[in-house]
Formats: sequence, C-alpha cells, structure tokens
Amino acid sequence: MFLFLVVALAVVVAAVTLAVVGGGEGDGPLPEAAPERLQDPLPPDRPLDRADIDSLRFPLAARGYRMSDVDDALSRLAAELAERDARIADLESALAGAQASPGSRVPGHVSGHGSGHVSMEKPGPEDQQ
Repeated sequence: MFLFLVVALAVVVAAVTLAVVGGGEGDGPLPEAAPERLQDPLPPDRPLDRADIDSLRFPLAARGYRMSDVDDALSRLAAELAERDARIADLESALAGAQASPGSRVPGHVSGHGSGHVSMEKPGPEDQQ
C-alpha cells in the first residue's frame, strides 16, 4: 500500500511539472498573465470632475497598487489643480483691478454695502440707468 502511494505521488508531481514547463502539447510553458491595468483611466479630452475621482479604482499589484498608475493619476490631478489655481488667481486679480479703477462699475456691485463685496442679486431698474 505504501509503495502504491509513493508511485501515485511521483506520477502527480511529474504531471504537474510537465504542465508547468511545457511538456506535451501546446506552445511551451504557461502563458504569461497580462498585468492588470487601470480599467477606467481619467478622461484625456476634458477637465476632471468629482465623479471621475470617485469612480477611479486602481488594480492591485503584488505589493499594493501599481505605482505607475497612481503616479499618472496624481500627476494629472496636480496639473489640473495648478491650472485651476492659476485661473482663480487671474480672475481674482481681474476683479480686484476692476474694483480699483475709479470709473468702472463691476456688474452686481451694490454701492453703499462696503468695499470689496459683490452682490449676487440682479441690479434693480434704478441701477440700470
């Protein structure tokens, strides 16, 4: 009985070895598994929004996440944040310049409510003259 178990074990080990190294039919050893890649990359043709970030999922790698995918996503986010910060700074400086020039009137600015405040209300009929 013991001899039968040893022979059966040797046959199983030989079969597994042949399957892994490519003995028998087929082209050779087991095919390489394609690495998991980011399934839904960030859209390249438009600015990112909250839904893009919420739906972003990184595939797992051997030790966490694939660094190149995370680096690409963080680089894209950093570039878009820098672009938005620059746009906000431009708009704030344009607003400050428009408020500082004596003859100009900023739309929505209600005089007498303190300097530097912009009203979100529509101007009344008396303001449109």
